[in-house]
Amino acid sequence: MEYANDIEKISFDLDGTLVTMDYVDAVWLEKIPELVAKKNGMQIEEAKKYVEEEYLKVGPEALEWYDINYWIKKFDLKIYWKDLLASCIDKLKLYPEVKEVLERLYRDYDLIIISNAANEFIEVELEKLELKKYFSNVFSAVSDFKKTKKDEKVYKEICKEMGIEGDKIVHVGDNYEFDYLAPKKAGINAFYLDRKGNMNGSFVVKDLKEFEEKIKGKL
Repeated sequence: MEYANDIEKISFDLDGTLVTMDYVDAVWLEKIPELVAKKNGMQIEEAKKYVEEEYLKVGPEALEWYDINYWIKKFDLKIYWKDLLASCIDKLKLYPEVKEVLERLYRDYDLIIISNAANEFIEVELEKLELKKYFSNVFSAVSDFKKTKKDEKVYKEICKEMGIEGDKIVHVGDNYEFDYLAPKKAGINAFYLDRKGNMNGSFVVKDLKEFEEKIKGKL
């Protein structure tokens, strides 16, 4: 595939693509249960089970699933969302190749983010990891489009908002359905980031260095 002369924008997923999952997992699966345990005088394992059961009652098809303020209120935690997210900041880290790849690509392309995360998480992650300078636009399916998934309509709406045809964009992310199939349906060039190496194909990359090489027509 020869993209280098045609592509104007490169789009990245955030969590699982640029940023490891350690941070969001620490917030949802460790810190919130810890606060619930402390508030209610529960053992941590009991609190984890209770919290996860409450998550599942809502489910990932509901916007509330992604809303940190909803869960703070739900569990009556008496903490500001920024303080909650800041409490896990030591878990926040990039995949090893990310900074160098972004540094090179943003010299030649307009970079954007299309994420399923809520804006609260995106804001903290981009600021703390010093990524803001690389991206001209940042889109959250949940916060900006009130959609629980990055489906075909989200990608088409983003193209419309930016005034660009889908074939002028390449997207990459670690979810096969929402980072590969959905953008493809919207007419966007897409790659599936499979860091575990479970899938093969010309559209599969094992890391962002390989993605960069494909974009620049070296593979």
